[in-house]
Amino acid sequence: MSPPYRLLLCDLRSDQVLDSLPVQQLALDDYIGKPGAMSGTIPIPNAAVAARARAAIVPGRTAVWLERGRELWWGGVLWTAAVQSDDRGNLSVGVQAGTWDTYLSHRMLYDTLTATQTDQFDIARGLLDYVQNTPGGDIGITYDTATSGVLRDRTYSRYDLPLVRDLLDQLANVEDGFEWRIASFRDADGRRVKRLQLGAPTIRTGNAEIVLDHPGPVMSYTWPVDATVRANAWQCRGATDNSNQAADSVPLTSTLQLAEQDVAEGWPRLDGSSDYTTVEDRQTLDGHAAGDLAAARAGTVIPEVAIDMSRAPVSPALLGASVRLRIRDLWHPETLDARYRVVGLSITPPERGRPESARLYLEAA
Repeated sequence: MSPPYRLLLCDLRSDQVLDSLPVQQLALDDYIGKPGAMSGTIPIPNAAVAARARAAIVPGRTAVWLERGRELWWGGVLWTAAVQSDDRGNLSVGVQAGTWDTYLSHRMLYDTLTATQTDQFDIARGLLDYVQNTPGGDIGITYDTATSGVLRDRTYSRYDLPLVRDLLDQLANVEDGFEWRIASFRDADGRRVKRLQLGAPTIRTGNAEIVLDHPGPVMSYTWPVDATVRANAWQCRGATDNSNQAADSVPLTSTLQLAEQDVAEGWPRLDGSSDYTTVEDRQTLDGHAAGDLAAARAGTVIPEVAIDMSRAPVSPALLGASVRLRIRDLWHPETLDARYRVVGLSITPPERGRPESARLYLEAA
């Protein structure tokens, strides 16, 4: 039998526990490269539970930790709540939360920050320090001191009023960039931890490889290939130079990036572009163009596999880990046997006869 799930509701700034409540209709996901989400319904069977829920559920101020048995599986900020009454008068509260990184989408840069020949990890940590050193801004996100070995120059202007989340994503998504996320776990002493996780060029975790077979623990899979976003030529637009009032204002543009190998192999020319309206340095803009081209050349190929959790050891700790996927069916008459990295997962807890299951999102290792 699957261990029970429960919500710990805490004060976002102090992490002091406010209450612990059961949850139904639970759904959660987490990813590398984009925010994760959690939704669920808290039943309100009586006045005492209603009073507790009213006190603990404060969107924008309440932190949510999700426990599965004794393990901590998810953490984030409670952003919305909706009191619901059905036609029989049964009350419940629907809640939705986002992983800790969604907090950075609600924080803006009100001061100019400059970094010269600084490791990109240190720039990322400096942005987090800016957030948490402002009054009321410290929500307890920690980090280590590892470096990437890649030095960058960056100037972030307060006049652009950028979101800190956007600055981190732009810093990461360049040539020789990195991945980042904020992980939730318990440390060796049992304390709840929010940890900025950085990996160059990718985040990789775990040592033991998990083997997933279909037929077997893999109940079903989807293998989408989407070329609508594929490109093999790319150019970025940067900031507009308005210093000369007598001349037309035109944006800075990157060097045109062309994947000549694709054309040589028979691919048609497919163009793409992106805008970085605050970037004033051509070398930085060229780095963005190279990074965007590398992502666009592959198109979108994110295999999804649905896992029976009673037959395979699946948990949020798999994010960044390597799995060996083996599939044999009509499409793969010669068994597919390849390694992939887990870049996302969504978990559906058991409920009313529905088994506990997980969906893993993979990329080539």
